[in-house]
Amino acid sequence: MAYLKHLSDKYFDINIADVEIRQTRDGSGIRRFALVEGAWIMVVVKSGIKEKFNQMEFGMILILFVASIPTILAEDISYGTIVVDGTTSIAQTDDNFVCATIDWWPHDKCDYKQCPWNYTSAITLDLSHPILTKAIQAFNRLRIRIGGSLQDQVLYNVGNLKSPCHPFRKMKHGLFGFSKGCLQMKRWDELNHFFNATSVMLTFGLNALYGRHKKKGSLWGGEWDSSNARDFIKYSISKGYQIDSWEYGNELSGNGVGAHVHADRYGKDLIHLKKIIKELYKGCQFEPSLVAPGGFFNQQWFTKLLQVSGSNVLDAISHHIYNLGAGSDPKLVSKILDPNHLNKVANTFINLARTVQTHGPWSSAWVGESGGAYNSGGPHVSDTFVNSFWYLDQLGMASKYHTKVYCRQTLIGGNYGLLNATTYVPNPDYYRQEIDI
Repeated sequence: MAYLKHLSDKYFDINIADVEIRQTRDGSGIRRFALVEGAWIMVVVKSGIKEKFNQMEFGMILILFVASIPTILAEDISYGTIVVDGTTSIAQTDDNFVCATIDWWPHDKCDYKQCPWNYTSAITLDLSHPILTKAIQAFNRLRIRIGGSLQDQVLYNVGNLKSPCHPFRKMKHGLFGFSKGCLQMKRWDELNHFFNATSVMLTFGLNALYGRHKKKGSLWGGEWDSSNARDFIKYSISKGYQIDSWEYGNELSGNGVGAHVHADRYGKDLIHLKKIIKELYKGCQFEPSLVAPGGFFNQQWFTKLLQVSGSNVLDAISHHIYNLGAGSDPKLVSKILDPNHLNKVANTFINLARTVQTHGPWSSAWVGESGGAYNSGGPHVSDTFVNSFWYLDQLGMASKYHTKVYCRQTLIGGNYGLLNATTYVPNPDYYRQEIDI
């Protein structure tokens, strides 16, 4: 609700969602106008009001942004003051709502005859690049999720690893066309020193297929071998590395992407992993959260997962969104600019919120990965200004439906990176994390 004051000092209530806001720029700066009772009223944001605007529910800010256009109709204009009451909210996000991902894709990951990843994986990213450091520090404290499609093929070269640990390489019959890969502890040390220096809040995705085997189609069976993950977590604790949350698996829910695991087995794995975390972090000042499954929402599968794992095991339930379709779609821009298309994914947020409330109220909803268009994003679209219409819509919609964390795919890498994969220079979406009115 907002209150508008005429020059006659007459006050009346207006609903901010029903007010048309337009803006123009002149020598004095930006002027904003509201259409009220057939007249254009100038909006004056006085000292002290800006703070109220910044505290508004994000979706309300989004309405103001989307409704603004650069011209004013030639109508009579009266001067007045509009004040937004930001004391009432419809949902609340985590303090570190904005998140970005660092993936595992090597430089020779290609889509549509294009290889847009360069050397931006967790293994090869240039941590000494000054723009990378400044880009992360500008967020004050950015949440970064390390994960992605190859996550469940990553081996940690620590402890009693039972198999050779080699870099990723292309393999015809491998999952996603690649072999298993290796995270050396020297590189893990480098990553953590960098994250500590840039005040990153880290979510790390663990390999959920280790020890398992492919049964039929994309279904994987067998018991999860937790030994490598356990040794890796133990090593991280011994080094004093601050991991905010451990995420289990990537896109193995429902029918999966490349591979999937039944929900009941996945739920039992979470119980086991939670016990490991509690045991290893016993006596520590901080115990990381457990996040899962990092896959596409399937109501039956997610419900079963929460029922099997039980109360207070899963701290956050994460899902992925790519509601624009394939990056090669020639209608990608049209989808981004079509409100009806963007609104379709609201049902996913609504149904997930209901599932959590009904079957796992101890847990919170996260978007663990969202890049708009899958397969590395859309060339010359996902890295341009037009993509911001999709991104801002997603941030507002996710906030409205009680999403605590939203992880953008990616911080750097692919066509959808917030930073250019070669120059590290920010793409337009990098600047959309906060709207200043």
